[in-house]
Formats: sequence, C-alpha cells, structure tokens
Amino acid sequence: MGMAVFADEFIRAYGLSRTELATAYLFGTLASALLLTRAGRWYDRYGARVMLVIAPLGLAVMLVFLSMADGIAVRLSHWLPVMADWIVFVLLFIGYFGVRFAGQGVLTSASRNVLLVWFERRRGLVSGVRGVFVSLGFSLAPLLLAWLIDDHGWRAALWILAALVAGYGLVALVAIRDHPSQCGLEADGGGPGRGAAALASTLPDRTLAEARRDPVFWLYASALSMHALFGTAVTFHVVAIFGEAGRGREEAFAYFLPQAIVSTVVNLTASAAADRMRLKPLLVVMLLAFCAGAIGLINLASTWGYWLLVAGFGAGGGLWGVLSNLFFIRQFGALHLGEISGLNTALTVSASALGPLLFSLAFDFGGRFSLAAWACLCALIGLLSVSVVLRQPQDRVPGAG
Repeated sequence: MGMAVFADEFIRAYGLSRTELATAYLFGTLASALLLTRAGRWYDRYGARVMLVIAPLGLAVMLVFLSMADGIAVRLSHWLPVMADWIVFVLLFIGYFGVRFAGQGVLTSASRNVLLVWFERRRGLVSGVRGVFVSLGFSLAPLLLAWLIDDHGWRAALWILAALVAGYGLVALVAIRDHPSQCGLEADGGGPGRGAAALASTLPDRTLAEARRDPVFWLYASALSMHALFGTAVTFHVVAIFGEAGRGREEAFAYFLPQAIVSTVVNLTASAAADRMRLKPLLVVMLLAFCAGAIGLINLASTWGYWLLVAGFGAGGGLWGVLSNLFFIRQFGALHLGEISGLNTALTVSASALGPLLFSLAFDFGGRFSLAAWACLCALIGLLSVSVVLRQPQDRVPGAG
C-alpha cells in the first residue's frame, strides 16, 4: 500500500512508463514470493523474535536503496555498456523485491503468527484488535504518505519510513518473545506454563503437504489473494483511476479515510463474533462485499458508485483481516503455521504484483481501467460460487467437538 503512493513519483523521477514500473513491481514481487515459503520455515526454526528484528532492518535498507536508485543508475550507466533505462528497471526490481520480501512478506507473517500462539480463547477478538491497526495502516498509509511526499519530497518520505521500521526492529528485540512458555505463562495470560513440550503436544500436526492437498486451503488462499490483486491494483493506480472517472487527486486519496472507518468497524465486529462461529459465512460475505466494491469501481463516476466502492472494499477488507488471521491456525494448527501461512503469503504477494500490471495493460490496450475491474468481478463471482457449495469439514465453532 505504501509503495503505491510513490508510483507517480517514481515514473517522473526514473523516466519509466506506468506499465514498465508495474512490470518491475511484478517481477520483484514474484521473486520475493518464491522465497516466502522458505521464510516460513525460518520462522518455524528460529522463532518470531529473530525474524521480527531482521525483517525491519532489511526493509529499512531497501527503502533507502529505492530513494537512491536513480542516482545509482546514472553512475552505473557511465561504467556499463547498458542503456540507463534498463539499469533503472533492474534497480527498481531489486528494490521492490526487498520491500515485498522483508515487509509485506516476512514482517507481516511473523507479526501475525506470533500473536496467534499467545491467545487461544480470545484469539478472534485479539486478532480483531490487531486488525484495527492493520486496516487503519493499509487505509491511511496512502493519505499519510501523500502528505509526507507533498511536505518533504518523495526521497525524504522514504528515509522517514526507513527510520520508523528500523526503530521497530529494535523494539522487537527488547519486547518480543516467541510463545508464553518462555515467560512461564499459558496462552491468554494464564498462570505458570506447562512448558514447551507439553504445549507442542497439544498442537495439531497437519503439514504443508497436507495443506496443499486440501481444496479448502486453495479456496481461502485464492479468495485472500483476490483481495490482494484487486486492492493493490486500485491503490497502485488510484489517482489515474479516479481521474478516469472525473475525480481529482485529493479525492482519490481522501477515499481511503471512509474506507478505513468501514473496514475497522467490520473487522472488530466480525473478529469478536468469530470466536463463537464458523468461518465459512464470513468468507461468503467477504466475497459478496468485494463484488459490490467491483461494481462500485466500474461506476465510480456516479455518487452511488463511489460509496458502493467505499462500503464494499471497506467491509471486504475488514473481513479479509479476520480470515487471514484465523483460518490457517484453525484449519491446520500452529506446529507448521510458518510454512503454511508462508505459502499463502507467497500467493497473496504474487497476486498483489499481478494486479497493477493487469490494470495497466487494460488501460494500455483497452483505454479503460474498468475492463480489468470487470475481469476481477467475474473471478470474484466464481470464487463466491465455490465458497457456497464446497464443504468445509474442519470449519467448526471454537471449542466445539
């Protein structure tokens, strides 16, 4: 979400077309996705504390690198017999790879997974509280970063972001512990812990291989990835999409505020309810909400289309936060959570890379972003149909037999 705000700045600074920038984003993101399942194994082996220190520091380095990429390209063009445009493209590929791998890949997965093992009875509610910060961060980041860029310039905005995430790595070093047993506690703040061995013996042992054979895994992973594809594409091209509908840059970034409010309210409500219900109804409602948002995007020039986009993407994003937090640990347990959620993260990150390119190509060859929105709507309707008819035998109310 943060990188999307810099898209127009990068186009001007680096001299690339919108499709060339989206292609660099695609390749960098796909390359990062190839390593995310392995990063999940690192999480299972080394624990959250190690990953939550290394990932922010790596992300900070990559943000600084992106701020210097155009200058590096000029210097390299004097030494290498290669066109400057190709050098810029490769440097952006490296930068996007690092940001997506360390940031939305490792940092997102590790911070989510460590929280889930600290809570059991109130896992849904706690995930909802976390989801408030995630939803607000995703929704308000474009507004805040646009303000930073306007006031300080895009390079300084990247440096400020780098300082913030590096500082988080230091906080994680001091504050994070991998699970309650390390502190003599049980989940949900219970008394003296039973020890790591006793805790591990209670965990389901479904493996990554079993997850890959489960059609329910692919249904949820596809639905979560569809949001990543569609939502990232809209954010990446938000100024151009709103411009096509006759709306200005200020209105494009202001859209994220009401969406954040809707997303936060839905996330908190659904997370509290999820502790007492199955997840399938939430999946169906999420896909319905995204279908409504797609219809709103296609009709963005109208007032009702704008508010349908706000409500649909806001509600869908709030439910996405609930399902991305709870589905994998409920369905497969915590023993191999890093690997399994790492595969899902690889899929969602890959989808988020395809989205901006899909919308760019729709505009280049069809002259309208709405052509890509129609394609997304058809895919959402297909997923909705499967979610209604596919049986989910492992989807139970928490605590039920």
